[in-house]
Amino acid sequence: MQPIDSILAVADQYDAIVFDQWGVLHNGTSPYPDAVITIDALKGKTLAVLSNSGKRAAVNADRITGMGFAPDAFGVVMTSGEALHIEFKGGRLRDIKTLLPITAAAGDAAKWAGSLSVTFTDTVDQADAVLLMGLPDATDHPKQQAILDRARALNLPLICSNPDRASPRAHGKTVQSPGALAHAYADAGGKVMFYGKPHKAIFDVLSNTLQITEPKRVLMVGDSPEHDIAGAQTVGWDSLFIAGGLHADAAHDVFAGKTTATYTIPTLR
Repeated sequence: MQPIDSILAVADQYDAIVFDQWGVLHNGTSPYPDAVITIDALKGKTLAVLSNSGKRAAVNADRITGMGFAPDAFGVVMTSGEALHIEFKGGRLRDIKTLLPITAAAGDAAKWAGSLSVTFTDTVDQADAVLLMGLPDATDHPKQQAILDRARALNLPLICSNPDRASPRAHGKTVQSPGALAHAYADAGGKVMFYGKPHKAIFDVLSNTLQITEPKRVLMVGDSPEHDIAGAQTVGWDSLFIAGGLHADAAHDVFAGKTTATYTIPTLR
């Protein structure tokens, strides 16, 4: 793993550069220092965002623009929520017709579904599956956990469209994310369908969108060994590990060789 001073030192080696969102571009409230100016300096390159967000791509593109990034900075914004929507629209989850949604805010599930032929219920016993796409900002979620306990007792599958276990907020704060509850569901014997990094499907969706033919000509920039670096390694992309991001406490996994990154840098610059 090679330490570098700036992504600009290696950018010309790649046909496309893919960025994680939270922990790399911004902290959920404001962009990280040097992030906007660095993305501006990469203008003319093929840039994309690959984010473990349960919401659709357009919502996230608006968030990124609202943080001060140029509207045309990223040619593609792909989210785990968008990938799941593609699965439903393509008929690959046709047996699931009624979902019990767990979201960060009221209305999120309906906005995600759009014109999909699915219905929503707030009664576990009437659901074909639970859709875990977001959580209110908190360090634990007893109400949502009770729903999941009942769902597991009924052997319902859990669809998790955000595998992240934690998300950054301002002033160094972190909050629990859907992946934490989903992994606990799986550990307790429940069936979980994950959409997002590090799972190969979302990388394949983005590769097809970008028409990538040479995986080694793609650079993944991320701060999560578990999601960004491991996922890139699975599909043969090079990776740049942001050592000072949200997952700084897991940096030892990268430096100890448990997950292999091509480069490392403290922050995006």
